[in-house]
Amino acid sequence: MSDQDWTAKAKENADFHAAALARAQERQAKAGGELLADFVAKARAAGVPAQEMTARPYRGNGRYRTGIRGWYLLPDRSLGVDEQGRFFILSCPPSLLARVRGVALTPSPATLRVGERDGESMDLSDVLAKRLAAGPSHP
Repeated sequence: MSDQDWTAKAKENADFHAAALARAQERQAKAGGELLADFVAKARAAGVPAQEMTARPYRGNGRYRTGIRGWYLLPDRSLGVDEQGRFFILSCPPSLLARVRGVALTPSPATLRVGERDGESMDLSDVLAKRLAAGPSHP
């Protein structure tokens, strides 16, 4: 096999795997989105009030206003879901200006496992069930 043939085959394999990964992530985001939509409906039905969520800087202290209303999913307030069922990672770069103006966060694709980077991964469905069980008293 020539170098050009090998390079073409390697590119074909890489493209195949990238496409498969993209399809898997798309399926995961769709399934996670359905879980979040169900959570929002159940939270409203249970009378769990939405609140304005804040974000914390990657390093340092303090919280920044986000203008996003929803529910914190974890006690450390690092993840949230807004009233439209969108998933948010509630952290941002530190900024003096953000302390005054707040921050604009972009929703993230919902994953079926949360906390994998922290080493304490949990199923999203378990996180949502625990949050609903905590009721209105949860942060």
